Amino acid sequence: MLTERQLEVVLSVVYEYIRSGESVGSRTVSKRYLTGHSAATIRNEMSDLEDLGFLSQPHASAGRIPTTRAYRLYVDSVLQRRRIAGAGGFEWPASLRDHRNDLEGSLSVASDLLSRLTQYVGVAALAPLREMSLQRVDFLRLDTAHALVIVVLQGGLIHHRTVTLPCDLSQDALDELSRRINLATSGRTWEEVRTVLQQYLLHELEEFSRSCRVALGALEEILAAASPRVFTGTVSQMLNLPDFQDLGRLQALVSLLEQESGLADMVARCSLEQGVKVVIGEESDVPEMKECSLVLASSVHRDNRAILGIIGPRRMDYERVISVLEEALTALSFQEE
Repeated sequence: MLTERQLEVVLSVVYEYIRSGESVGSRTVSKRYLTGHSAATIRNEMSDLEDLGFLSQPHASAGRIPTTRAYRLYVDSVLQRRRIAGAGGFEWPASLRDHRNDLEGSLSVASDLLSRLTQYVGVAALAPLREMSLQRVDFLRLDTAHALVIVVLQGGLIHHRTVTLPCDLSQDALDELSRRINLATSGRTWEEVRTVLQQYLLHELEEFSRSCRVALGALEEILAAASPRVFTGTVSQMLNLPDFQDLGRLQALVSLLEQESGLADMVARCSLEQGVKVVIGEESDVPEMKECSLVLASSVHRDNRAILGIIGPRRMDYERVISVLEEALTALSFQEE
């Protein structure tokens, strides 16, 4: 448990390091932030905070820099504060006006705008909701052991999967299965109908129960595997940041951005709930993100989850990035009015 003074020292070091990009000495903290404490007192606190894992020292004669643990403390304090509307300083609705009726187009434009505005890499994604309503389920017999499952979600989004059946079912039997499922599911979400279908399989179609369970499993996999479509802004502005003068760091980031499926999976895992989520450095299980941070904000739009994010160095200006993302989501909501 940190003392109040230790907390102030940590936040001061993080804030100054984000501002300057240079290791922070005790004299700087004493003169600019904690003016009521001497440099010697701050130096002792910094030494203790290094032992506690909040600060590190690049070399013996240098000041301290924040660790991921220190950034987490700072970010949590930012998220708990009320943020000022308009702090991002950008007229989002005007910028997205040309894509008023096209959410994908809006997200593509937003990812570029986020890159330009923050000097980091903007990310935008459109993920189908598991809560999205099912419109129709159909089964097409392919041969004695296989059937094609076709799922139509609200808004016309279509997914399909070939499944192996444990016994041969005629097309008539598959049509009857489709009819029963559609009666139970039409206009309802997968979360709502799963229990209904399980009961139906147990009590009404015992002779086909094994085949039906295969179909139910296929529906579950189809909905669970729907990956978000991801748009990314340009990475060129990152070249100007001292954090990416190391070519290896930049190559790792570019590699991640080029792996669309990996990027989509990372975004999907980090945006399961509405609101702002921040993943800092080693908190990520993606190797390419160890020297980076990801800030995501998401909300529900038109039966999809709209996700906006920023990928940048651990030393990113979190407070401004969070404000910009929240304003961008508000702008997307405005476009639907």
